[in-house]
Amino acid sequence: MRGMVPNDPDTTASTIEYAVVYVPKRNRHRFATTCVDIQPSAADALDKEQPENKYFAARVSGPSKSSEGQYIYYLVEWLSQAPNK
Repeated sequence: MRGMVPNDPDTTASTIEYAVVYVPKRNRHRFATTCVDIQPSAADALDKEQPENKYFAARVSGPSKSSEGQYIYYLVEWLSQAPNK
């Protein structure tokens, strides 16, 4: 994926997780850790999704440290077809 640091197969520093992500519009592909709530499964993420409040279920990769020194997660995929608002 363009712009994403690939996972190191020899470590568990960054992993792919299910999450609920707070984002104003679903056109972003990286999120601060404060906007990401990791969930144990896709079903849990979908249950906690609230599109009307801008919380969307997704698979994310991270955390990774950005060039600005912030910890971020990268979008792997959105789990639902909830509309952008």
